[in-house]
This record gives sequence, C-alpha cells and structure tokens, in this order.
Amino acid sequence: MATEKNDVTPVKLLLTALYLLIFPALILLLSGDWLWIEGWIFDIWFIALCATSIIYLYRHDPALLAERYKKPGTANQKGWDKYVVYGLVLGFILWIVIMPLDAKRFGWSAAPILPVRVFGGIGLLYSSFLFYRAYKDNTFLSPLVKVQTERKQQVVSTGVYAFVRHPMYLGGILLFIGTPMLLGSLYGVLIGVLLSLLIVARIIGEERMLVKELEGYADYKKKVKYRLIPFIW
Repeated sequence: MATEKNDVTPVKLLLTALYLLIFPALILLLSGDWLWIEGWIFDIWFIALCATSIIYLYRHDPALLAERYKKPGTANQKGWDKYVVYGLVLGFILWIVIMPLDAKRFGWSAAPILPVRVFGGIGLLYSSFLFYRAYKDNTFLSPLVKVQTERKQQVVSTGVYAFVRHPMYLGGILLFIGTPMLLGSLYGVLIGVLLSLLIVARIIGEERMLVKELEGYADYKKKVKYRLIPFIW
C-alpha cells in the first residue's frame, strides 16, 4: 500500500460526510415514513459502509483516498468514460429517488414476499464485503478509467482479484439490485438492472484499455478468466 502523505483534509472529509448523509435522508424523506424499517436498514448499512471505507483509506491508504477524490475529466481519464460516470451518477440519483416513492409513498409495486427482502439484504452484505476487499487489495482502484502512470500502476492479482477481475463492480451490481429488493421496489430493480448494464459496458471498454496500456494485464486475463461471476462471465 502507498504511504505517501494524505492531502485529503479533515474539512474535505467533513464535507464528504455531509454530502453522503443526503442520500439516506432522502430515502426516508421521500418515503413519507420516518419509521420505515427497511429504509433505516439500508440507511444504516450505507452510512456504515461509506464511513468505514473512508476511515480505512484515510488511515491505511491515503494515496488511494486522494485518487478516489479525483473528478471526471481530470488527469488522463478516457474521454468516453466521462460520459459513463455522468450516466452512473444520474442513474444513481434517479434510483435513490424512485425507490422510496415506489415502495412506500405511492406503492406502485406490490410488496414482495419476505424471502425476496432477505435475499436483498444478503446481497448488501456481500456487496459491502466486496467493496472492502477491493479497497484493501487494490491500491490503484481509481473511480476513473485510466492507467495511473504517475503512481506506477501495476496489475493486482491477489485477494478477491484472484477470483474475478472486477470485484468492486460486482459489489456495485449487488448494491443496485439488492437494495430495491430489500426495500420492495420493482422500479428500483429495473433501474438497478440498467445501471448494471452500464457497468458491464464500462468493464468491456476498460479491459480493452488495460490490455493495450497496462503491462501484464493480458496475462492476468488468462490467469483469472472471469470478469464478474466465476464460471459465468
């Protein structure tokens, strides 16, 4: 792990915390029910995931934390990826807004059976594990599609990266599908599927770039054959 000085200030971390609290608050506000149990379960999970991830990176991998603060269109991010990032951000906001309106305030979707909600909750548990391990195992986990030449990026093939090539993307897909299952929003699931397809498209473009520009990635693809799900894809 990189040990260079952390240039992410406490003020920036505080602003990040306030920004991240907007989404859990929005879930409950739009639901119209501040006692919504499933909404609180997701909110607590989301806040815990974000807080522990930021604290872990601040203490153990400040270089990666600084990298994850970089904005779309900066450094040498691939031009096409900027539009993918904007699409993911807009889709995420729509997803956050639609789920409580659908599942609670207006009830557009029929309430799912309990096993569906439980399965969604299990998906979030696996998602948080994959997010944590991806951060821990890969110090080059940039939010932008690019090769980090300034950080002397290398192929990472240990930890969860020994099983699938894109564990964090898998964690994101489990988040997008598991959350609306937990909350009971069919429209949220549909938006989650669309976001997942956008992630799949990003993976294809990112891997083409990595094969061309990152030494050793072609060999890594031969060693770890599956992008997201072992024995499937």
